[in-house]
Amino acid sequence: MSVLVVTEHLQGTVRDVTRELVTAGRPLGPVAVAVIARDPGPLAAAVDVEGVEEIVTVAAGADEFEGDTYQQALEALIESRRPRVVLLGFTVNAMSYAAAVAAKLGLGYASDVHGVALEGDAVIATRSFYAGKVSAELEFPGAETVLLLLRPTTWPPAEGTGGAAVSSLAVEVAPPRARHVEFTEPAATGDVDITQADVLLSIGRGIGDADAIAQFEGLAAKMGATLSVSRPIVDAGWMPASRQVGQSGKTVKPKVYLAFGISGAVQHLAGMKASGTIVAVNTDPEASIFGVAHYGAVVDLFDVAEELEKLY
Repeated sequence: MSVLVVTEHLQGTVRDVTRELVTAGRPLGPVAVAVIARDPGPLAAAVDVEGVEEIVTVAAGADEFEGDTYQQALEALIESRRPRVVLLGFTVNAMSYAAAVAAKLGLGYASDVHGVALEGDAVIATRSFYAGKVSAELEFPGAETVLLLLRPTTWPPAEGTGGAAVSSLAVEVAPPRARHVEFTEPAATGDVDITQADVLLSIGRGIGDADAIAQFEGLAAKMGATLSVSRPIVDAGWMPASRQVGQSGKTVKPKVYLAFGISGAVQHLAGMKASGTIVAVNTDPEASIFGVAHYGAVVDLFDVAEELEKLY
């Protein structure tokens, strides 16, 4: 069963989600990775990781992403190579053209997929519904090719040195209706960037009220950690959105993630479960956060905070 992964890159750098797609695709069959860009050559080396058997370069469009170009290039790739499975990241870029490709070519399609497997010759994709409360397995009867958008950070990025064969596909694309002009850096907010922190101390609704935040700000400072929060804290107006971890916030991969009073909604887990070591503290032994935690304590979070303060 052949698998085609589409590379996502930004400002000359291949994004981690591409190597995550390689990891997800390897159990399904031989993996080929397509690189679409004006000059795809320099990007090809970055996707030559363990498990990639072929790299297909498509010299088309601009240096940066343009939806119309990617749509036409992917249609040509599918029609030329007839892959059984096509994997893209569930990202803003891919969402802008993937469904159009699937509809035009009559492909099986699912987005925000967090599990994929084979049952005989059938491709089975797992995704969630009802705000993550229910997960369902999807089948695609009659579809020769299945296009899936996989949730970032669900699979670890593929590593190692590959030895993939490199080929190219010539594609004629029409001028895009929307084009990339330039990158503009957002104005500085003066707040920290939680995505760059090695240690995050993250708090949720379990802290009770806004007055408790100062205690955890102090604890984070003593520990050399950065304070982050779950969505209810931001929704309540207690902390800025720049501190929020999760699908509607930021995706983080610190070396250590300390979760205090966070139940573990699927949206939050999507933003932090790739962390190196996860430690969860919650009074509810059934809290979903314990499903991804490496270490957990079913105790009052303030008791743990007080003990940690004694150590520093």
